[in-house]
Amino acid sequence: MQVSKIGKFAALVVAFGVIVGCSSKGGDTAGTGAVDPNAGYTSPSSSSSDNGMSSEEAALRAITTFYFEYDSADLKPEAMRALDVHAKDLKAAGNRVVLEGHTDERGTREYNMALGERRAAAVQRYLVLQGVSAGQLELVSYGEENAAATGSSEEAWAQNRRVELRK
Repeated sequence: MQVSKIGKFAALVVAFGVIVGCSSKGGDTAGTGAVDPNAGYTSPSSSSSDNGMSSEEAALRAITTFYFEYDSADLKPEAMRALDVHAKDLKAAGNRVVLEGHTDERGTREYNMALGERRAAAVQRYLVLQGVSAGQLELVSYGEENAAATGSSEEAWAQNRRVELRK
């Protein structure tokens, strides 16, 4: 009897894991006006262009806005891939860039200013670990000011939780 209950429980746990693992986050947004904050990043191919730069590298170089989860300053893996390309460019050219930290409207002004700064600092730390000189990187936090999207929806908030790399 006890073994049967354990077996049923194990099957339930496995089924739940499959359901959670197969579900898509956010559902279908077609026709809802939702904007993907990572729009503009297309799946790269391995072919090379005339200047020797791969199309993947060109696509990653085009990404200058890095998005964050709610109340987080942790870099996402897709941001790290793009930042690797930017680090290579910054080391080669020696240019200076500004890292602008932003948040959504939730939270106090003071909290959001600090969170925007933590996000910009996370990008700075990553670039420095890739060999970029800290002197090439200026940090600015705008907190909830300078929103990329207006509104109080998850779609708008997701677009506002970001760091922008400005050359």
